[in-house]
Amino acid sequence: MTTNSSQQQDGTAPAVQVTGLTKAYRGRTAVDRLDLAVGRGETLGILGTNGAGKTTTVEMIAGLRRPDAGRVRVMGLDPFQDEARLRQVLGVQLQEGYLHGALTVTELLDLYASFYPDPRPHVELLDLVELEGKAGDRFEKLSGGQQQRVSVALALIGRPRVLILDELTTGLDPAARRRMWRTIEQLRDEGVSILLVSHAMDEVERLCDRLVLLEAGRILTAGTPAEVIAAAGADSLEDAFVALTGSAPHEKESI
Repeated sequence: MTTNSSQQQDGTAPAVQVTGLTKAYRGRTAVDRLDLAVGRGETLGILGTNGAGKTTTVEMIAGLRRPDAGRVRVMGLDPFQDEARLRQVLGVQLQEGYLHGALTVTELLDLYASFYPDPRPHVELLDLVELEGKAGDRFEKLSGGQQQRVSVALALIGRPRVLILDELTTGLDPAARRRMWRTIEQLRDEGVSILLVSHAMDEVERLCDRLVLLEAGRILTAGTPAEVIAAAGADSLEDAFVALTGSAPHEKESI
């Protein structure tokens, strides 16, 4: 079954629309009747403490995990009923990648390029993630930060209109983080809609037009970074995060 909704034709409709999204594991609710939307060309930050439901949320949006209830549309497509078409408009980079370590960077790019009718050229991708000199290196021989950048390149190879990034700059040194930020800003300028899961408050402040702060699978607060800081009576987004959640950001989450 294929979705043929007016949302696909309406350029003003959200790029991502989530309504009543719910998921539980062994009786524990990870995502609780969540509603959110990402506009065309918007970067939305998804924040929360460990176990707040961030990764589960984006995995359901990507069609990697089936919700117990609720509705997801990505560019008007249902992630489960329109799976093949979704892969042509959605790029995903998650915390835990499962790439064949014995393949070289070029071989991985060749493999992923075969899934798309008009993939980005390898040279362009390697330039975007600044791995021009690593094309012939095996994936398992790369540093953690370089592997992260390969994962981003693979997420971009199909020229996605929507991009999900989960802990984008984990393992990158400060200079590499800033270079990756410039890449994301370039994609945003190209009109790509981005969901960014991050514990790095400086990253969220720089890259995100809006953010949602999750707690126990629900939205605790939402708005622009400046609005959230002001609402919390804080001096920075990190201070606002601590004030609203009672804990500091961390880099790993189980659900």
